[in-house]
This record gives sequence, C-alpha cells and structure tokens, in this order.
Amino acid sequence: MKVRFWGVRGSIPVPGPTTARYGGNSSCIEVRAKEGPPLILDCGTGARPLGWDLLARKVPNVEVLFTHFHMDHLFGFPFFGPIFSPNCDLTVCVPAYSGVDAQSKLGRYLNGIYHPLRIRDVAAQIRFEGVRPGRVFERGPYRIHGVSLNHPGGSCGYRIECEGKVVVYLTDTAPLARPDEGLTVDKPPPAPEARVLKAMSEADLLIMDTMFSWEEYLEKMTWGHAYPEYAVKLAKAAGVRQVALFHHAPDASDEALDQLAAKWSTATEPRVFLAREGLTLDLEG
Repeated sequence: MKVRFWGVRGSIPVPGPTTARYGGNSSCIEVRAKEGPPLILDCGTGARPLGWDLLARKVPNVEVLFTHFHMDHLFGFPFFGPIFSPNCDLTVCVPAYSGVDAQSKLGRYLNGIYHPLRIRDVAAQIRFEGVRPGRVFERGPYRIHGVSLNHPGGSCGYRIECEGKVVVYLTDTAPLARPDEGLTVDKPPPAPEARVLKAMSEADLLIMDTMFSWEEYLEKMTWGHAYPEYAVKLAKAAGVRQVALFHHAPDASDEALDQLAAKWSTATEPRVFLAREGLTLDLEG
C-alpha cells in the first residue's frame, strides 16, 4: 500500500515562495492498494493536481472520503478532474446519515451560488454514501473504521486497513484530555482519549493534525486542532510505527517547518516526520 500527499495545509491554501518546499495546497491524500481503486482522503486544493494525475493514468474508479465540510477540505472537489469524466465512477463517502443526506450536504456548496458547478451537472457516475463515526465499512479492498473527532461542527477520522497494513488519518481534531496529565506508555491513558488510541493501535502510519505549537494550542483550545507533542505521545502509547505531522498552519513558512522537522528528526519510536506535497510512502518498504 502506498500513500501520497497532494495537499498538507490547513485553513487556506498558501502557494508562494515561502511555502514551495512543503507545499501550499490544502488537505488531500491518496492511498493506493496494489489492486483496486485509489482511496482519496479529503479534497482540498491538492485534489486538483491529483485529479490530473488520475486522468493521465486513466483510473476508472475512485473512492473519496471526506472528514468534514470546512472549506479547506472541500476547495478542490469542484476542480477534481475525474468528476468531469463520463468514463469515471466515483463513490463519495461523507459524514452523514444516508446517501441522500451526503449528497445534500455536499450539494450545498455546488449549487450554482457558491460555485457555478451544480452536483447534477457532473459527467462522472457518482454514488454518495453516508458515513457514521464508530461504524466499520468496506470500500474496494479497504476496510475502514470511522472515528469521531473533536472539532467545531464535528469531524470523522479514519482507520484504513488493507494488505496487512494500517493507515490512520486523524485531522482537524483537538485533545480530549491533556496528554501531559498522566499519558505515558507505562500508565493507562485518560479515559477521553480511549477511542482515539484504539483507532491508532499498532498503525503503520498515523497522519495527524498538528497545526499548533503547544503555546498556540493553549491560546486556541476551542479551534479543533492539535500539536506535535500530543500526537507523538498518543502514538507511543498506541504502538504506532511512524507519524506524519500534518495540516500545517498557513503562516508556517518552509523555514519554520524545517525547524519543526529538525526538532523531531531524532525520534525513533515512533519515527516522526513532516508531511509535504509530493511525498510518497511505500508501506511495504
């Protein structure tokens, strides 16, 4: 199973010379099994170049999972090339009660008012499905667990199992309990974190929102984002093998992210690194 980062920013895309190395596109990740369709996690502006790539590869089927409906995770969907291809079949999974509810929620943004494209105008064959946190479902070769997260308006994370590997995608979530209050490998985790730790358990790769520093988190605790120390402590407790720090703040320059990367470069259990556009991980390697 391979994982490629097409967009790693939070809040708003920030292309330009100060973000060129880590990338300025907002959240979008491609998970690709050896057999079966690619699984796309969120459609921020990174979905636009991803769409071109999928069309060039003549990929006939695509699975899309949305975590929530804040715009930085949705910007790219109207520009996602496969939705304009009559030769492409898409399944779009959305946190919702049903497929009808899922289509209605996404259609609020593609209604001719907020964007000229309307859901009914797309050329691709699209099937909408509702996803409920706490449920397990299958899409192609992927077995997926929905995880309720702590974010204004709600967010759904995903534990993805395929080919004997596990990828966990937890973005736009804040701590449920302060991890520096008793969360160590030798002690049971605080009860509020139990479901998140269960979702992370023995993951080969954890992709986690670490938009804030610890100091920024203390100022913005209700904004629904986490910080690196939180992600790494949970990952250690859950037996995660490697952690991708993700959803970088729009004001974080390449130089600032270099400093953050250097801080965590010596971590070995788990391995910790920063997500950047174009980075492809082969979990078999």
